[in-house]
This record gives sequence, C-alpha cells and structure tokens, in this order.
Amino acid sequence: MKGRCAIRLSGSGGQGVVLISVILAEAAVLNGDKTVQSQSYGPEVRGGMCQAFTIISDEDIWFSKPEKTDVLLALTQASLNKFCRDLSRDSVVIADSGLSIPGSCPASTVFSIPILETAAKVVGRAMTANVVAAAAINTLLHLFPDDIMRKAVRRHIPAGTEELDMKAYEEGVRIAGMAETGSVSRFLPETNCLCGH
Repeated sequence: MKGRCAIRLSGSGGQGVVLISVILAEAAVLNGDKTVQSQSYGPEVRGGMCQAFTIISDEDIWFSKPEKTDVLLALTQASLNKFCRDLSRDSVVIADSGLSIPGSCPASTVFSIPILETAAKVVGRAMTANVVAAAAINTLLHLFPDDIMRKAVRRHIPAGTEELDMKAYEEGVRIAGMAETGSVSRFLPETNCLCGH
C-alpha cells in the first residue's frame, strides 16, 4: 500500500478502545504494512477518557503519536468534543450515532453509526463494541482485505467468545455498509492516506 494513515481511537476506559487499535495494527502486520500502536488513559482507567493510536504506512514510522490525525473514532461525547479540535477538513470522523457532532468540527466526512447500540442490543453484549467498531472502521475505510481483518480479530479475542465476537464483526460490517456519505471519494484522493485502499 502507498501512503500513511493515522487513526485515533477514543472513548472511555472499559470500552475496548485500546483493543481496537491493537487489532488494526495486527491486521496491518498481516497485510505486510508498517505500523505502530500506542495508548493513553485519563486519571481513572475505567470510566476515564482513553485514547489509542494506530499508524499504518508503507514507509518507516519514527513517532508513535502522529502530528496529524486522518481518522477519528469517537465512542463518547467527551472524546469527540476534545479530539475534533485536532482535525482538518480532510479528516474522517467515525462517531457513535448517540453522539452529537460539534458544529465546530472541521472534518468534511462524518460517519454516524450505532456502534454501542448494536453491541448491546443486536449482538447482546455491550463489551463487543470494540469488535463492532473495528469491523466498521475497516469496512468504511477499506484498509485491509476482509479475511486479514477477521484473522486479526480472532487473534485478540478471548477463548470461548469466538461465536459472539464474530457476530459482532458481522454486525460492524453491516452497519458500516448502511452509512451514507457523499464525500469519501473526494476526500481520499486529496490525501496521501492509506485509509481509502
């Protein structure tokens, strides 16, 4: 793949944000790309603000935290409000549909999808939101082939949860496919970002 894509995953401790970044990094390795993953937490690990980064590139990566965020995933209103400020017009936002997109958010491409509700009510377990989100991110951005993404997910889910987590994966693909936007095709060629491959 050509280019570079910096993804910031954000939410609260306990939502599995770090695992999403780990799964994306694993998929990048399986796909032959270069990648780094990092994370940070607020004062309270569970319930406090949490963020993680995955950077994917075809060239060497020298810093674990990017200067520019290409894609923001937000699972809480607090994280969306805070990290939207760091975006540019060329950025992509993937937000849970229960959140309100700030009017000051500069990103021209915004996906609002029911990640948390799908995990809790369709899959039947709220803690599968991370797998729902990982599948949705890959489906919306076309980062990796589906088989590679599935393999990455399977490598990082607890034994005995495979059936439930793969249901979550399928639901993430489904809700991402239902998302509507008119600007993805315009956004991607204007950047040197992997996010559209």
